[in-house]
Formats: sequence, C-alpha cells, structure tokens
Amino acid sequence: GLERGAKNQFSTFSNFITTINQKKEGIGNRNSPTQLVIPNIKNVRDLPPICLDVRQKQRISIDTLPQELKAPIPPEPSLPIRTKTVKDFQDDVENAKSSGDWKAVHDFYSTTFDSFLEINAAFKKDTNSPFNTIEDSGINAKFVNVVYDALLNTPQDVQKSVLKGIINGLLQEWKGPRTKDDLRAYCILLQNPQFSNTSTYVIYAHLLRQIAALTEADHHFLVHWSKKISQKRFKQLVDRLLQFISLRLFPAKPEEFPPMVKCTWWIPSASKVLALFNAANSLNSPSIISYTDFYNSTLDHIDLMEEYHNWQCYGNSHRFSFCQYPFIISIAAKKVIIQRDSEQQMISIARQSLVDKVSRRQKPDMNMLFLNVKVRRTHLVSDSLDELARKRADLKKKLKVTFVGEAGLDMGGLTKEWFLLLIRQIFHPDYGMFTYHKDSHCHWFSSFKCDNYSEFRLVGALMGLAVYNSITLDIRFPPCCYKKLLSPPIVPCDHNTLVGICDVTLDDLFQIMPELAHGLSELLSYEGNVEEDFYSTFQVFQEEFGVIKSYNLKPNGDKIPVTNQNRKEYVQLYVDFLLNKSIYKQFAAFYYGFHSVCASYALLLLRPEEVEILVCGSPELDMSALQRSTQYEGYQKTDLTIRYFWDVVLGFSLDLQKKLLHFATGSDRVPVGGMADLNFKISKSETSTNWLPVAHTCFNQLCLPPYKNKKELKQKLIIGISNAEGFGLE
Repeated sequence: GLERGAKNQFSTFSNFITTINQKKEGIGNRNSPTQLVIPNIKNVRDLPPICLDVRQKQRISIDTLPQELKAPIPPEPSLPIRTKTVKDFQDDVENAKSSGDWKAVHDFYSTTFDSFLEINAAFKKDTNSPFNTIEDSGINAKFVNVVYDALLNTPQDVQKSVLKGIINGLLQEWKGPRTKDDLRAYCILLQNPQFSNTSTYVIYAHLLRQIAALTEADHHFLVHWSKKISQKRFKQLVDRLLQFISLRLFPAKPEEFPPMVKCTWWIPSASKVLALFNAANSLNSPSIISYTDFYNSTLDHIDLMEEYHNWQCYGNSHRFSFCQYPFIISIAAKKVIIQRDSEQQMISIARQSLVDKVSRRQKPDMNMLFLNVKVRRTHLVSDSLDELARKRADLKKKLKVTFVGEAGLDMGGLTKEWFLLLIRQIFHPDYGMFTYHKDSHCHWFSSFKCDNYSEFRLVGALMGLAVYNSITLDIRFPPCCYKKLLSPPIVPCDHNTLVGICDVTLDDLFQIMPELAHGLSELLSYEGNVEEDFYSTFQVFQEEFGVIKSYNLKPNGDKIPVTNQNRKEYVQLYVDFLLNKSIYKQFAAFYYGFHSVCASYALLLLRPEEVEILVCGSPELDMSALQRSTQYEGYQKTDLTIRYFWDVVLGFSLDLQKKLLHFATGSDRVPVGGMADLNFKISKSETSTNWLPVAHTCFNQLCLPPYKNKKELKQKLIIGISNAEGFGLE
C-alpha cells in the first residue's frame, strides 16, 4: 500500500497545499473552489482524552447502548439534488479513458467531496429519507465502492481535488451535535483508499481525530453501520488503520510527518477508531474478520513493559497506553507481558522469602527461592495435591520438580513430564473428575456432587502454573471453559461474588454436546404444537452414580409445561444449567486454583481464545518449519545422518511426530511463537550406533548417534520415542 505508482503519487502535504492554492485546475472554465484554509500543523492541539480503560470494563461499551437512543436528533439540513447514478459515473470514466478528457469526472469528484452535504447528496440512497436508525446507514455502498475503486486511476489533479474537498469538510465549524448526515460522511470518508498513502496522513489524522472525539451515541451508530461493510472493505479499513499506527511509530521517512511531540494525538485517535471496528466485528455473528486481523505486530518491537506499567499506574487517568486497546496487541506480545510480569512476581516473592529468613537470623537456603515439588510416580495425584496445598504461599516461585528415587535434575524437563503425567492421570475417564465427549473430542466437568473439590482446584492451579512457567499442556477444554475462566478476569474481593459464571448460548453447548444441542435446536424450530407433542416441563434429569435426579430450571418448573411461546426460555435455562449451575462448585474451585497462581492485571488483556493458546499451545505441527529453525552441534545440516533424519521425520505419521516432539521437548504442543520458539537442537552423539537417541528435554536437545543408514536410524528413533518415560543419570 506504500508503493507509489505513476498515477497515485502525491507530493508532501505542504507542497500539495501550495499547489492547490496556486494552481487553477485548468480543465474548462470553472469557478475556483472555496479558498482553502490549512491548520497550522506545527501548533495542533492535543486531542481530548479518548482512552478506554479496560479495568473499568470499557473495552468498548458501545454495544451495550439501547438500539434507539433517545437523545434529541438535530434537524438535517436540506441536501442538494444530485441525480448521477452508478451507470452514469461508469460511463463518464470510460469516456474519459478513451477521449482523455477528464472534465466530467473531475467535476463529479470535486463537487462530491467538497462538503459533507455534497457527500450525502451523492451517496445517500434517498435524500428525502432521514435514515436515523442503526439498521440502515442509508449509504449507497455500491456507488461508494465504484467511485473509490476508480479514484486511484484518475489523473493527479482529480485526486488532489478530492483531498482538497475533504480538508474543506474537516475545517467546517461545528455548532451543536453532529447530524446523521455528518456520521454518514465520516463513514464514507474513512473508506477513501488515498489514505493508504503516507503523504495523506496529516489529513487522515485529522479525520480520525474528529471521529474519535464524537459522542458515545454517535459511535454507537458508526459501529452498527460498519457491520454492513463487506468483509473485503472492512479488512482494508482495519489494515489501513494498523498501517497508520505502525508508520507513525516507525516512519520510513520521518521527514514526511510532523514531529511526534506535535502529534501525540495521532495514535490515540487511530486506536479509538480501530476500537469502533473491533466492536462492530465482535457484535457480528460470525465475526466479519478474525480477531487476529486486529493484531499489530509492530507493537512486538516497542517497550511492552513500559506500556503495561503505564496502564497499571495511570489506567484511570488520561495517559495513553496500548494496553487500553488489548485487541491490537498480538498473542506473542501478550505472552511476553505475562512472562515478564510473572518473572517480576517470582523475583519479588523470592526476595521477600530471603528477607524474612535473614530477619529471623536463619541461614538462607537456595531451595527457598523455588516452589519445590517432590512426588512419587506411584502416588502422583495425591502427592502433587499435598505438595501444592502445603506450599500454597510458594506458588508464585519458580517451579522445580523432583521424582522420588530418580537422579534427574530439573532444568525444565522434569517439570514438563510432571505436568504431562499429572494431566493424563487426572483426565482419565476412570478418575471421574471430567467427562470426555467423543462427538466434540473435548473434556467437560463432571456434575457429580462430592464433599471435597480440592482436586478441581489442583487442576486450576496446574493450568496457572503452566502459564506462569511457560509450559504448554495437552488439555482439551471447549472455548466456553476459557470464557468462564475470565469471568471475571480479576478475582473479586467479596468472596460471596459468583465466579466462573458467564453468558452461554446454544453455540457453546454445540462445542461440547453437539447431539443434545442439535435436539434443542430442533425444538426451537419445531412447527407443530410443542406442549402436546413433546410433553416436557421446566424440569431436567441427570444420572448420578446410577441414580436419576431431577432439577427444576425455575421455581415450580416441574409444573410449567414447555410451549411454543416459552421454548426459547426453556432452551436458555437448560443451557445455563448444564454449563453454569450444575457444575458451579467444581468450576469455582478450578477458577480459584488458576487465579491463585495467575492473579495478574495482564489477564485483562486476554481473550478466552488467547488463554487457550497460552495454556495449550497449538496442536498443529509443522515439521518443515521445525527443520528450518533447527540448530546443529557436531553436525551440518547437509550431513548424511541429518538428511536421513529429516527424511524419516517428515514421513512419520502425526502420532509419531508428536511422540518425537514430546521425546525431545517434554511436550507435544507447539508454543505461541511457533516451532522457531522451541530452539530445537540436534547434537552429535559420539556413542556407538547401537545406542538409541537421547534427549535433554530441559534444553529441547536431541543427541543423535551417526547411524550408517536410513533404515537403522528410523528403527532406533521409533524405539526411542515410543519408550520415553522416566529420567536417569548413569
């Protein structure tokens, strides 16, 4: 978008202003446009504060407004009559291309973009209708798209006339609230493809500033109107805003822009407008584009901890931080924030332990700086539960695991295996804590009642420790679980406040129990008499240890029949019962376990999907990417043994590839940053080729003897990775 072809080159902003002030657009005899007044770019005022503080639950609150706002609607001024149609415009463009006479096209562009009234006169579907609702913006989207698609292929004077008109519109003095015509004009101007060019960024910045400073009620309309933009155009708008932020942070040619100190409002304005599009995307079901399309990878290269610190310290003030707009920050950047926040907490806790020890005149011990977990393989769950319960005050220290009776030293590998074995045992169906649903390939909490929910707290703590210690786990929870885990993202001070309760829908149930969800969906669409044909009440039944128990979905539910009129309520209450109420104690224990380790404001930055990626990593293995990023010690990547190795590995089944990854790294999941983040290394083992490969999971290192042929390498490698449990030193 930054390449400048012959037809879309612009001079610098100041040169452009000089040109349009001095030069008459010499195509025929026309009255010169209104004299252009240019703001003093070096003395622009700071934008009024527009930051949204996520700690106040205001990531974007526009969707919570009523659909029809009762604020007085200012009267719309009468619009000029413009009769040009899409066909007329296209004919004018074709004639101009063939004849070289662009007068008609130039007249259209210079008139249309000269003011907000003219923009509405050209692009409003019906100039006599107010279009004051959120359902319909009244914009002729097809005409807007055709006009903008043709713009970059017109002569320079045509393109400059559009920019000149936009400046005139932006400099208009506003008296009173904006009209819906003004909002329509903003919506149309945002789609101008000229704003992809850095030479137009000063104009673009002023447009963004005005949109950012609109009232919340006006933003409400813009959000809902933006939902109607096509996916392709919507993504172009988002990409343009992200590019604007990136190039303001790291300009390729700094001389193109005013000094940063004079335009501190540029990035806050763009972020606020981007938040409007993020809100529109979130309100749409399914979303228009992926939430990852809002990530700005440029932010990976700024001082993220300073941003996080500013947000923590000044979150309720007017000081800008990208953390106020977490949807812009990539999952890789959020992982860095969480890791460093965790490290700072670890150091702080360890330092406090050291100070306490010295103050009591006791000899310091290095072990006091770690969370030391000693377990027996034969009593893995009970030992782990006892250790974590006994050392609850040490959960935020660096984790070290020792298997009793084994000589392995934990440099990371033992910790990985402890997580893997513990998760495997806890989630086994015979253990009864979780139910595995074959249709959805995921686990869900067992609704069986018990006297002690401490083991659910252990699982939550395990997930927290995994995030805290940057370990990926092979846990298959549905997305709904992570939504509940962030409800709320910060543990409430009042212990009577319900936790782990979130709004759930039939879509959430489909991801866990698709067959049951399908049945409820059929009930909602049933065209017959629900009460007579189904004979159901607001009562549900569950089997617990062979005993059928009944539960009322509402008071006296067993006496209330399900009818065509109340079936939506029945379905909603049933879904809420299954995903919230029936497992409340189990999930509350799980929630408190997770947050006992991961309590951090950094969780406010995360979406449920991002928590899942941090906990589980990605199950998608790309062994070719691993090959490209692998380092070698004692081998060259062209050596015969290495070529044999990759021929064998790339030909493995997915199951064997996962076993290899688990053998070498202690986990069969891919971390957030992809295979490159594993820092995988293959070292030459000088032992006999009769030996099997050896792995140092602490360092993600595979020690490979120089096997003589591919068949021998494959045989020894499969034996090694298929029998890889336990640690020992000879």
